[in-house]
Amino acid sequence: MYTTRVMDKLLIGLAAIAAQVPAALLPFRRTAERANMAFWALLLVALLGPSAYVGSQLAGQWHSGLSATLWVSVTASVGLFLLLCVITREAWRLTPLLLPYLALLSLIAVIWAHAPAHMRPPMAMNVGGWLLAHIVLSVLTYAFATVAAVAGAAVFLQERALKRKRPTRLTAVLPAVADAEFLQVRLLAAAGLVLGIDILSGMVVEYFATGMPIHFEHKPLLSILAFAVILGLLVLHHRTGMRGRSVARLVLVAYLLLTLGYPGVKFVTDVLLA
Repeated sequence: MYTTRVMDKLLIGLAAIAAQVPAALLPFRRTAERANMAFWALLLVALLGPSAYVGSQLAGQWHSGLSATLWVSVTASVGLFLLLCVITREAWRLTPLLLPYLALLSLIAVIWAHAPAHMRPPMAMNVGGWLLAHIVLSVLTYAFATVAAVAGAAVFLQERALKRKRPTRLTAVLPAVADAEFLQVRLLAAAGLVLGIDILSGMVVEYFATGMPIHFEHKPLLSILAFAVILGLLVLHHRTGMRGRSVARLVLVAYLLLTLGYPGVKFVTDVLLA
């Protein structure tokens, strides 16, 4: 029975990864001016794959293990990206970078699916609502930061191609530098806003649990540091007009800090120290 469950989980996980591949490859077939119906259909499939995995494996209860964390992050990132594509014309051009990266995260989630998937114990009513809000805000923050970091990577690739005067098949698909910069700054601002509220909700949860508003551990410290980097970047961008790879570097630094504080801590505790 245990072997059957493991195989079922493996097959569902691989199917969820495969669901993300067609949408990632579609833009390379031909360079289009806008997303077409085939793109929307395949992007919806890319969302349904990890969503189905999360729905079947978590079964309505939050697991704090590495694999579950990655799957939820992938699902939220694809969902956010789909919404972004609806409201921003050039956002769909990030697909060749975003979906392969999310597929890689999904593969890591499949590989480490055996790592302990801890369930949170029941909490008092006055804490449970705050904890749920804290979890949702953490996932949203990471989703915003993920897409912002991919937009920053697009800025790097486009500026390098322009400097070398050697455009590639990938850069022909990616958004122009100005469009990628617009996306990365707006997404990072959204991530910073949600992260600020998330830090406050985490302090409330910590206060109810321990009587202290903050516990000096890796995750809260890295989150606060990431918030400081994001806030500093936005101030510099507004006051000095800092652009291009300078902004992209700070976006990636903020994303690295969030990655270390969110799935990174879980990798250390659930895999390395397990």
